[in-house]
Amino acid sequence: MNKILFFIVVMIFSNAIWANVSLPNIFSDNMVLQRNSEIKIWGWGNPKEEIKITPSWKNQEYKVTTDSYANWQITIPTPKEGGPFSITFKGYNEVVLKNILIGEVWLCSGQSNMEMSAAWGIENGDEEVKNANYPNIRFFTVPKLTATTPQNNLLGNWTECSPETMKNFSAVAYFFAKQLQKDLKNVPIGLISSNWGGTSAEVWMPETAFKNEPDLLKATADYKPNEYCPVEPTRTFNAMINPIVGFKIAGTIWYQGESNVGSTIYDKTFSRLITSWRTLWKDDFPFYFVQIAPYQYGENHFGGAEVRDFQRRTLQLPKTEMVVTSDISPTDDIHPKDKKSVGIRLANLALNNHYKTRNELVNGPLFKDFKIEKNKVIVNFDYSDGLYFKDKKANQFEIAGVDGVFHQAKAEIKNNQVILQSKEVKNPTKVRFAWTNTAQSQLFNKANLPASTFISE
Repeated sequence: MNKILFFIVVMIFSNAIWANVSLPNIFSDNMVLQRNSEIKIWGWGNPKEEIKITPSWKNQEYKVTTDSYANWQITIPTPKEGGPFSITFKGYNEVVLKNILIGEVWLCSGQSNMEMSAAWGIENGDEEVKNANYPNIRFFTVPKLTATTPQNNLLGNWTECSPETMKNFSAVAYFFAKQLQKDLKNVPIGLISSNWGGTSAEVWMPETAFKNEPDLLKATADYKPNEYCPVEPTRTFNAMINPIVGFKIAGTIWYQGESNVGSTIYDKTFSRLITSWRTLWKDDFPFYFVQIAPYQYGENHFGGAEVRDFQRRTLQLPKTEMVVTSDISPTDDIHPKDKKSVGIRLANLALNNHYKTRNELVNGPLFKDFKIEKNKVIVNFDYSDGLYFKDKKANQFEIAGVDGVFHQAKAEIKNNQVILQSKEVKNPTKVRFAWTNTAQSQLFNKANLPASTFISE
């Protein structure tokens, strides 16, 4: 009899374990869900188990049945911003998520300059930490993980912004959220921080991004092992991005590129990263990124300039915008301490282009085209209102003839165009600007934003 009772108890206990409705950790107390959207929620349970889902913001019960692989997913609508709310999931067991806010969710990714926190050391860090009481800003930090295959869950949980939590969270992302809230009238902001210092773009790309693109994979063959981070393609994507693919976001902010200095195809690599994420999310969400700062990147005198220009060229993709930081970054520090300005500039791009709460100049001058008039080069820029040189030397423009040899050009501004000429170049065919690793742009517009490095085709 005792054996029979023991068997029954074991079976009941085993079935309870097997039957539990469970959710990936990205769905937890304190989370922010994207407002005015159809959001996907997913998880696990017993095969063919019916799960009833009841969000407190809507007097309606949603039902979903787990498939034969123990997976389930459902799409439910979210209202305008607000909260706190709860969601109840009821199958053989019950799970209740509490203190949920509805607002704007942004994925914040890249390498160390996105990862860098106040605890790491930022400008005015102690004061910023002391004042970081914003319970309507919520953080989710993805831990550093790698995997050889795509994963479906990761460790972590959502937390409210406080001095204790902000201190170790991405400073750029925090200042981005603060600036958004300033314009969006305290709409809740959710930030998912998934980054790893020293990583190349390739480790953040899914395997599908490399299909039929042998040159992208070939570019990683010469990457040397790094004692601080993985170098093999897809490793961080599999563990740190794939588990949250499908979690509804407003967009992505990105700060990476230093570890791709030396690449001759970074524009293609970076573009594939962006399009591959959008494909997996099935959403053409905004992707705003930070151009790498001026710094002496290794022995190649032009490697940093090349990556900055590749980043500029990526702007050909829709809904992409770029922050230029050469004016707020010293040339002797690969980790500039002014993260507040970076976060604010990223937020201004979002407010101007995505949220439409502003209608102002938020981009630095970007090379558009040029034309030749005799021995002069006339350069046109987008976002060129109020062009001026900050340094009277104005010595960062160079032009070249058919021999491809660049010579410094005399530059002057007329009607928001830059006019160039050089005694050494009688028949110019090419132009470039700020073409060294450490160049800090001398050219600005009326918004006091610097021009990007560029080289013409």
